[in-house]
Amino acid sequence: MTADSTSRPLCPMHRTTFPESGPPRLGTLATGTPVWLVTRYHDVRQVLMDQRFDRRSLHGEDAPPLLAVPNLLSDPDGLVNQDGPAHQRLRGTVQRAFTPRSVARWRPWVASVVESLLGELAAAPRPADIVEGFTRRLPVAVICRLMGLDHIDSERIRHWADHALSGGAHTAGEVADAMDEFRTFGADLLARRRARPGDDLVSGLVAAGDSLGIEERPLVRLVCGLVVAGHETTMSALGNIVVYLLTDGHADWPSLAVDEEAAATAAEQLLRTVPLSEGRVLPGLLRRAVEDAVVGGVRIPAGSVVAVQTASAGRDPGVHPPGPPDLTAPLPVPSVVFGAGPHHCLGAWLARLEITLALHRLAVRFPGLRAEFTPATIDWREGQMTRSPRHLPVSW
Repeated sequence: MTADSTSRPLCPMHRTTFPESGPPRLGTLATGTPVWLVTRYHDVRQVLMDQRFDRRSLHGEDAPPLLAVPNLLSDPDGLVNQDGPAHQRLRGTVQRAFTPRSVARWRPWVASVVESLLGELAAAPRPADIVEGFTRRLPVAVICRLMGLDHIDSERIRHWADHALSGGAHTAGEVADAMDEFRTFGADLLARRRARPGDDLVSGLVAAGDSLGIEERPLVRLVCGLVVAGHETTMSALGNIVVYLLTDGHADWPSLAVDEEAAATAAEQLLRTVPLSEGRVLPGLLRRAVEDAVVGGVRIPAGSVVAVQTASAGRDPGVHPPGPPDLTAPLPVPSVVFGAGPHHCLGAWLARLEITLALHRLAVRFPGLRAEFTPATIDWREGQMTRSPRHLPVSW
């Protein structure tokens, strides 16, 4: 079994076939590196929360190749590749800003951004592109306001994000050049906030990092990571969810307009069943065993690369009922779509808030929203760690 199966036809992400739930088994990365695929929900949770599986050793001197073309995730100084106390110290510079309580305080202005974009969409000629008009612009606007980057050209952010999470769309040289430019931007931003702090996330990060004595290099990487992660995954998730809701799941569209609580329940189910990636670049969230461990009754030797397949875990028949998601049913177990354990996604609650408000207000504003596309006509954004539609023409 090969993780990079480029022969598969492109289909909407919710129709993608993933490895069936079962005991851990060996596969192969596109680089030829052996990898243990972990697919069952409880096994996935175990690996993500077990300190015997870490991130830093994935980039040690003896580490096997993971990506044909390194990207932002390959940087050993990045937050995602730290473990233990070093990871907690760096994460602690911004973690408080992303707690559920902190994110709840942002609800009014996130809602105002949603309404403003929907107003512009409503005034656009029909059919209108809901990706360029809404699902891409919303998370970019939110993260820029949060980080005090309203003056930055969104096309620059798109350029950096496309290269930061490139999965074959760009050469190694192109990625390296874009990342050098991106890190220069991050270093300049930190210097400006250090000289003139404001009421924004970056200023808080600088103050916390300086008080903790954190070196500049990981702080720069953290800023760049926040810019990318703060919009890329939410943008992809929203685009893919809209594809589902306007095609196979269109009967559920009216339920999103009931209230925000109903939309929040629906969002959890949609995030569980509409993945961001089909595993062409990497088959899941990677870890490396630093000592022998038993997962699901299978012994995984020290030094092994492990990929936890959260999309398979979200469809594990031992946990979730098979078939289309019931958007009115709360999840029976905690979601793993944002990971679990020490590396649980920092922006999970912000992403949930954006997706919930986006779906609810969209359904309220456009109860008759309909697709002017078919699955066969979708132009997919490929060559990245994620896959999502470039454009989605809609009418109402």
